[in-house]
Amino acid sequence: MRILIAPDKFAGTMSAAEAADAVAAGWRRARPDDTAVTLPLADGGPGFVDVLAHALPGAVRRTVETCDPLGRPVKADYLRDGETAYIESAAACGLHLLEPAERDPRRTTTYGLGIIAAHAIEHGAKRLVIGLGGSATNDAGAGMLTALGLSLLDSTGAALPYGGGVLSACAAIEGHARTRGVEIIAATDVDSPLLGPHGATYMFGPQKGASGNALPFLELSLSAFAELAERTLGPVGASELPGAGAAGGLGFALFLLGGRRESGARLTCDAVGLDAAVAAADLVITGEGSFDAQSLRGKLAAEVASGASAHGRPCLVLAGRSDLDSHPDLAGVHSVTELLGSPEAAMADPVAGLTSLAEKVAKEWQD
Repeated sequence: MRILIAPDKFAGTMSAAEAADAVAAGWRRARPDDTAVTLPLADGGPGFVDVLAHALPGAVRRTVETCDPLGRPVKADYLRDGETAYIESAAACGLHLLEPAERDPRRTTTYGLGIIAAHAIEHGAKRLVIGLGGSATNDAGAGMLTALGLSLLDSTGAALPYGGGVLSACAAIEGHARTRGVEIIAATDVDSPLLGPHGATYMFGPQKGASGNALPFLELSLSAFAELAERTLGPVGASELPGAGAAGGLGFALFLLGGRRESGARLTCDAVGLDAAVAAADLVITGEGSFDAQSLRGKLAAEVASGASAHGRPCLVLAGRSDLDSHPDLAGVHSVTELLGSPEAAMADPVAGLTSLAEKVAKEWQD
């Protein structure tokens, strides 16, 4: 058999390339005569630039001095391919840049992403493709808007502090964003709106450190800011668009700047030639750290499964953990946590755990 192994990263433990190699190693242990082909992927979150760098041989990496979600200096790469700049939002505002005790979306900012975007624009980019995912922020892109030249002011006319927790104090938005008419594409990993039970705060806030009373507080803060921003910048209804809630509301801010949404998973899959790779395979394996309800809202595993189904190829998900037992486009869902008995055991040695899971699944697979 020819096995295509096309996972996303396992957030916090393995890159997509490391996960693909672990699955391939386990599969080969059980079925050495099969051909295992690895194709690491991304959906707009961490790994977006790395995956595209391999898929676009003429692209050049640029390094920018920017800041992390708490304003500390950090270096970040983006990719320049002709007049297009591919930017990974997580490079400046990613959850992986913070220690667990530092995670607080009431304080974290997307200002660093705005610095990267401004650098790309000032160096001649005519098109920005910004991958959204894996952020530590919930500020509706307010920090990014500030870095691009807009002034967010409180009722006294003072500049608004950074973070999602102060957005309800925003009384005015003045100035113009220095985007020089560039085309902006929000490559999102989810199709969530900004607000509501499936929005930025309630769907993703807990994994960024928000809990208890912080959640309704942040939701009210984003709601107040969204109303003012739509009235001032337009378009009205931007907060309700699919993808507005991606990366803590960064999608919303990009829509305010005239941007449009594309699926980050689809964009990446097209760039690396996933369709042809699936067509050449007998079995497709994808995976991610946590396969759950969020996975079905535009993330990579669902995109790969859909592509496999379109070609009549069986598709398996191998995940760190899973809340979903099945999906219409999947032949099976398996998790390291289920294999080893606990999340703690799964996290103890993620690579070894995923390798063992792949070996077990390969032994049980019927051609």
